[in-house]
Formats: sequence, C-alpha cells, structure tokens
Amino acid sequence: MTPELRHLRYFVAVAERLSFTVAARELRIAQQSLSQQIVALERALGTRLFDRDTRGTRLTEVGRVFLPEARAVLARADAAVETARRAERGEVGRLHLAFLVSTANYMMPPVVRAFRERYPDVDLVTEAVGIADLVGGLRDGRYDAAFTRPPLVDDLKTVTLVGERVCAVLPTGHPLAGRAELRLADLAGEPWVLTPRGSWEPWHRKYDEDFRAAGFAPRVVQRADGVPSLLGLVAAGVGVTRLARSAHSLRRTGVVFVPLAGERAETVMAWHPGRYRRAVRNLLDVAVGLAAAIDLTEAG
Repeated sequence: MTPELRHLRYFVAVAERLSFTVAARELRIAQQSLSQQIVALERALGTRLFDRDTRGTRLTEVGRVFLPEARAVLARADAAVETARRAERGEVGRLHLAFLVSTANYMMPPVVRAFRERYPDVDLVTEAVGIADLVGGLRDGRYDAAFTRPPLVDDLKTVTLVGERVCAVLPTGHPLAGRAELRLADLAGEPWVLTPRGSWEPWHRKYDEDFRAAGFAPRVVQRADGVPSLLGLVAAGVGVTRLARSAHSLRRTGVVFVPLAGERAETVMAWHPGRYRRAVRNLLDVAVGLAAAIDLTEAG
C-alpha cells in the first residue's frame, strides 16, 4: 500500500500530541480507527513509528526522522491546494494582454500598474499588435484579453471603458485649424491619409458609411499603418485624417486636433467568451474601476 496524505496527517497528529486519544478527538475520528490507520501506515513503511506501553506513546527513532519529512509533505500539499484555489480566483498564473498602440499611451500605464499592485503573483504579459492580429489572437487563445477600439465582430465580448471625441487632424496652418468644431462634410475637398483597407475591413466598412453619410467619398492620397505614421503624414502636409482626441499625445507639433461634431470613439476591453476566466474578470474589474475614478484618456 502506498501511504496517502490522510495517513501522514494522522501520523503527525499523534506524533505532535503523543496521545492517540487526544489526536482522535481533534481529528474527529474514532480512536480505534486512528490506531488502525497508523498500523496501516507502519505496514506500508515496513517499520514501527510509535512505541506504546503503560508509560504512554513515544516516537521510535524512525518516527522521529520521519516526522519532519511528513510535515514537509503535508505543507507542500496544503500549499498546492492553496495555489490551485488562488489560481481559480485569478490571483496567480499568467495573463497575456494585447493592445493597440493607439491605446497604449493612455490606457495601458495606469491599468497595468494598478493590476500588478493588486495581483502581484499574476504574470501580466503585454504585447502591442495590429487589430487583425489582436482579433485573431483572442480567437485562437494567444491572448486572454485586449484593449482596443471596438473590433466590430460578433464572436468577441467587449465592455466599453472610456469614450472620447473624434477629431479632424489637420496640419498646422490649415485654413480650418482655428475652428472650434468641424463637421466631417467640411473636409470633403481635402486630401486624406488613412490606414490600408486590408488592415481591418470591419473598420473600413464603418468609415465608408460615415463618409457616405457626410455626402462624399474621401480622396485618399496615401495610406499608412498606425497612428504615429498618420500623424507624421498630416504634419508633413500630405493630407488630413481623423483620430480619437487622445492621439494628440503621440505628436504635439505640426498638427492640430479639431473636434468633429457628433463623433465619438470608444476604447473597450475585449475577450473571447470561451476563455473568460477569473483573471480576465479581475483585469476587467480593475480597468472599469479606474475608468470610473479617473479620465483614462489623459492618465497615461
């Protein structure tokens, strides 16, 4: 017979009290059953662990050597159980978080800092990716969660964390740069710089709808990956674009942000519903709590 953890617990209880009667009472089992379990353990080990006579119960030399080892095994087993329980609560383990570069400058620093302070034993790994890789990674399990603009797909779950105004981004000195607010239709005659259509088709379908509603199709003179590249092209006078207001922190010279009437952008936390574990919920709670307490579009 291979000794079980319960046999070790019974042995340690008797060894620490040197009384089968007291140990049985504290273990809440019959003394006869306890004695039988100790005999079974001794048979499994092939040696006596206790001497019992009229003077009481004493550990044999083997029992004295075995006691610290049994305690260590029990402590390790208890630690393993507690680790499993903490993992179930999302307090230990690994969490892989993807994010768009356009959200990193304001959303990532405060949320990641707060999460690591609250859950120091969770290995939070962050990775900046494009929207197509972000969605694909959530779908195939490479990423547990993501901070992103709404991906506009049906198979991912999202919760809105912050909303902000969308702005026309114009070169410094542009005739419309001094306006307090613009309508998208005001930019009908401008050259535009946008991201490639293949970067994420659902977004570009939405852009097409917005432009149609404004009464024009944009004259796209250049396409570039990523917000920093778009800002550089605007600053160089190549064209205009539109971005969330928070993007102004990525470039403060050469461009002017003018709010567009009625347009808003959201940043969401996204995840795949089939992999919604407790650690993801903990991250969501931290992010939602921070979003309610501070302006995350300015916090980075």
